[in-house]
Amino acid sequence: MNELIKRLEDLKSEILNLKLHLNLPQKEQKIFELADLMQDQNFWADNQHAQNVSKEYNQLKSFYDFWQDLEKDTTETLELVNQNQDESSETVKFLQKHTKELEEKYRKNRFVALLNKKYDDHNAIFSLHSGAGGVDAQDWADILLRMFLRYADRKGFVTEILELNRGEQGGLKTCVVEVKGPYAYGLFKSEAGVHRLVRLSPFNPAHTRETSFALLELLPLLEEQEELKIDPKDLKIEANTASGHGGQSVNTTYSAIRITHIPTGLKVSIQNERSQHQNREIAMKILMAKLKTLEEEKLQKEKQELRGEFKSAEWGNQIRSYVLHPYKMVKDHRTGMETSDPDSVLNGELDEFAEKYLEQQASKK
Repeated sequence: MNELIKRLEDLKSEILNLKLHLNLPQKEQKIFELADLMQDQNFWADNQHAQNVSKEYNQLKSFYDFWQDLEKDTTETLELVNQNQDESSETVKFLQKHTKELEEKYRKNRFVALLNKKYDDHNAIFSLHSGAGGVDAQDWADILLRMFLRYADRKGFVTEILELNRGEQGGLKTCVVEVKGPYAYGLFKSEAGVHRLVRLSPFNPAHTRETSFALLELLPLLEEQEELKIDPKDLKIEANTASGHGGQSVNTTYSAIRITHIPTGLKVSIQNERSQHQNREIAMKILMAKLKTLEEEKLQKEKQELRGEFKSAEWGNQIRSYVLHPYKMVKDHRTGMETSDPDSVLNGELDEFAEKYLEQQASKK
């Protein structure tokens, strides 16, 4: 029992220390504010806005409750062990099992303490682009999209595909995805950059060994008060014909939007089966994030800090390699983290890679 008491005391101490970094009082205040909004009799007048507020409330409440409950459960278990008079094997096994479960919960979630940089606690927008490798690369980008969506789902995040451009033979050319949840931007930082795949190609008769590349670009989703004020004269806004999926000219409308920020030359294009107004809002949201990122880079002289490793999607620039033939391995070239179980990784189990990356970034301070 003494060993269990020591483990639980250590765990409680670590939880309390970690909670100091999580800004839980601020999150609790935000939860109260959202709850008040949801009580308004006209709350559901704007259905989309109401859904977004409800999702944000549920995400924050889940995050807040997790850490409060973990501390409470650990404290109660510690008291139970201290007061326990029954040292039968059955009781000891039960307490050991429960203590291990608490330690595991903490271990899987502790690295949020490393998410203490500007924008880490924000929602995120990522763009995924197929690179060198033709149809194989487009298929690889599609596989990565599935991996990132599953990772987001595992973290309890809400995702929305804002833009999707498929290849003529299947796969994915480009896509834009919004990710909402506590620390979404901070957790996805480890994925920003070029991902390299080595496998036997399913797209040629000889099934030769092929190398494909895809690129993920990441941006923080800004709060309204953080957005920059832009002179409308600095924007060039163009409306174009939006094509159907796969490039086929079906159901075309003039809803595709391209916005150019003239002073910087930054461009954002959004084409989806939405109204021109909706696509313009999305494009402005992304442009705002890019401009803010550019501003931060200039001020802090930390070019890769916010956007991640934005490099061309080709040989030599990869942050991570996924080898499926002649052996199985996933290796992160920045941290040295590797595993021989690519199936789990491609199924969205990315926590270890995120944790190692965040630990490495913290050690560079």
